Amino acid sequence: QVQLVESGGGLVQPGGSLRLSCAASGRIFSSNAMAWYRQSPGKERELVASISNGGTTDYADSVKDRFTISRDNARITVYLQMNSLKPEDTAVYYCYAQIRKLGEDYYRNYWGQGTRVTVSS
Repeated sequence: QVQLVESGGGLVQPGGSLRLSCAASGRIFSSNAMAWYRQSPGKERELVASISNGGTTDYADSVKDRFTISRDNARITVYLQMNSLKPEDTAVYYCYAQIRKLGEDYYRNYWGQGTRVTVSS
């Protein structure tokens, strides 16, 4: 079974930094697009940053110039470096990946379990 395992969430003061990681495990042939989403209480899940298989990135306006998404294709891992954090960044962060399993010829959508980020003094 393919799973996305996240790590790196926690409590940080405003202006601080955190680095989130999400690694895929299982019988995997390849991956395509990867992304990070977040969800705050009373709000729908929103796209924070995405990265294509070729490395093209896109960011929500609210995090542009503060967050950086990257990937390691050999390890099928996606990262989110978060700098200059604000209280408004407080949310549960979810990783997303399109993964092709061994023995299949199509990509499936996978989600991580979510990791909480709290920005507070």
